[in-house]
Amino acid sequence: MQYSNIQLAYFIDRPNRFIAHCRLSETGEIVVAHVKNTGRGKEVFLVDALVALNYQPAATRKTDYDLVAVKKEEMWINIDSQIPNALAAEAILNRQIKLPGLKGNITLLKREYRYQQSKFDIYFETDHAEKGFVEVKGMTLENQGIGAFPDAPTIRGLKHVNELIHAKVAGYFSYLLFIVQFPKVTVATIHREMQPALAETMAQAQENGVVVLAYNCQVSPDTIEVDHEVPFNLYQNFNDPN
Repeated sequence: MQYSNIQLAYFIDRPNRFIAHCRLSETGEIVVAHVKNTGRGKEVFLVDALVALNYQPAATRKTDYDLVAVKKEEMWINIDSQIPNALAAEAILNRQIKLPGLKGNITLLKREYRYQQSKFDIYFETDHAEKGFVEVKGMTLENQGIGAFPDAPTIRGLKHVNELIHAKVAGYFSYLLFIVQFPKVTVATIHREMQPALAETMAQAQENGVVVLAYNCQVSPDTIEVDHEVPFNLYQNFNDPN
């Protein structure tokens, strides 16, 4: 995935979760950017942190810029919450992301698929009459090479894990896929202290056969692409950097 018009800037502040004030590195102009992630991000949104802004002016927009990536030390972290689903769908279709347990090849993939009272990110079918769902979550929180989800409590995320359990019991293949939106990660986990109920439900999901996967990404200011699978360990200790 490539952004069309990236400009580098320095972060100033974030008066609310939707916008940030930034100073363009080339001109020094102060601009308002839409933050494409509602998570807290306190560990990366530091004064003068280098950020990537995608310039997308339009009459219908309140801002001309989208803040899509932040540089943390020597590593770029993509924070665009709309990217993981598209990356996952493409990588599953081209078999870069492998779904364990399937006997057949995927012949049908639909995004934003309604199932009973639920809506999953991806629905698929194979040439062996297998059917299943993939729920995709972006992971942007990192500390000491460990990636964690979530960086803020998520009722929606908890609901999705419960829905995957129900789908698995009903006979569907069920996967929870974390797209780790940065490259340097040794293991992915659940931020248990942030949301204990999510960690408990994840344990139930794995016990019921829901498969949990994590794939990291190579990231630059204007690109992001899926790299390789990384281990997921529900019981990995994680120290919140905030």
